[in-house]
Amino acid sequence: MTLRLVSDIWTDIDQLDRLLDNPLFWIDFYKVGHVSQYPTDTQFVWSNWTARSSRVSGAKHVIWFSGQYVMWTLNEAWKKHFFSRPLSELLAEYRMLIKATLGVAEPRTDHIEALHHLGYLPIKIYALPEGSSVPLGVPMFVITNTLPAFFWMPNYLETIISNKTWKACTSATTAQRFRRMIVEYVRQVGETDFSFVDWMAHDFSFRGMSGLEDAILSGMGHLLSFSGTDTIPAILAAHKYYGADLSCGGSVPATEHSVMCAGTQEGEFETFRHQIEDVYPTGPVSLVSDTWDLWRVLTDYIPRLKESILARDGKVIIRPDSGDPVKIVIGDYDSFSEPAQKGVVELLADALGTTSNAAGYRTINKAGCIYGDSITPERADQILFGLIKKKFHPYNQVFGVGSFSYEYVTRDVYNFAMKATAVRRHGELMDIFKKPVTDNSNKASHRGIPTVYWDALEREFIVKQGEPPEELDNCAFLKVFEDGHHYHLQTFDEIRARVRS
Repeated sequence: MTLRLVSDIWTDIDQLDRLLDNPLFWIDFYKVGHVSQYPTDTQFVWSNWTARSSRVSGAKHVIWFSGQYVMWTLNEAWKKHFFSRPLSELLAEYRMLIKATLGVAEPRTDHIEALHHLGYLPIKIYALPEGSSVPLGVPMFVITNTLPAFFWMPNYLETIISNKTWKACTSATTAQRFRRMIVEYVRQVGETDFSFVDWMAHDFSFRGMSGLEDAILSGMGHLLSFSGTDTIPAILAAHKYYGADLSCGGSVPATEHSVMCAGTQEGEFETFRHQIEDVYPTGPVSLVSDTWDLWRVLTDYIPRLKESILARDGKVIIRPDSGDPVKIVIGDYDSFSEPAQKGVVELLADALGTTSNAAGYRTINKAGCIYGDSITPERADQILFGLIKKKFHPYNQVFGVGSFSYEYVTRDVYNFAMKATAVRRHGELMDIFKKPVTDNSNKASHRGIPTVYWDALEREFIVKQGEPPEELDNCAFLKVFEDGHHYHLQTFDEIRARVRS
């Protein structure tokens, strides 16, 4: 069998790159024909983005986040890969692709030519302030076209906007759920300094996400509620698109199994000693501890290193990475092994001692635990409950929140959808809506142009339907984009403050 190089199969790699980079093709196929399918007198279309329902028990609100990132990256892509390219090339590539895929010999292109001649995206977007906690059923943004000839544009962009938006909102909501729960436990033990909460959930998800941008969007959503992260690109994106300081996220030095394995099982104690005394004599360091025998680490190595650990300026953080998270951390009462019955936190306390706050909750001296395998809000809740029951302070524990929580989700967790709900035809504004008779999952859309208002008494957003277009300028919405220009740019600090309030 003869291997064929990519260059032997595709004769024009540059052309393929141009096709992939061109946002004109960032659509579902059926969008191609919609310009001809709308009524011929259609002038304007209004669509909105809404979380319609929840599959998370008790969840009634969703965090709105990523709009600024999405429109900035989309606008730049259209400018660079569409408006700045020769029209003849674009049309040739468009015709080639549509003919090859849909079998249309002469596809319609007049609308594409008109858009290219215009030179910018003729759309306008009104959105709630990012970081807002939005009730289910309340639109987060409304999008419309600004010139009648481009009525097809709002929903042409639906596919890519949905693709880029739902994960960030979902992850930001998950992170806020973690933070609310953690804060509640910290309050229960009488704590008044909440600064360490920022580091109690650490983003471990990068390697398990569906691509780089997925990790960036989800990672920024995590950073709205916490500072701990191993997803460096999320920090960089928050800095670039939201003006965040690079210190908005951070981590600590940490080993992985390859480091521990390289030191061999027979030399494992020396590996621990080397990290604690030689490589990181000061500052926090996280050591994966279950490469072979977690219980030996906690009952043999840590006691032997007690003097060095207590003399350090910074915590030694023990990281188990396998087993049942709840039982590993707080103890497995059904186990025949005494170390397993006690769990990581109690064994660390036995080895290094503790100090207690006024309410009697204990904090381990110069050490702590982080667990990052399959952590969910439910498991974190069980762990914190178990620690408090044993009179341990929540600050003994950090959670590595990975792709099990941030990737094991879909757009339907909060039933996100961008739907057209109003049109202007032959000069007349018309409410439109969908309401399937067969629906049992809240797929019914709004009717007409929706506007959102802040009810100060109820401290809640409320939605009105069937409003005139000018009311979009007189409600809680902010005009964030119009004709290729951005407005009301928001900072990461502002958005964080809304989420954490």
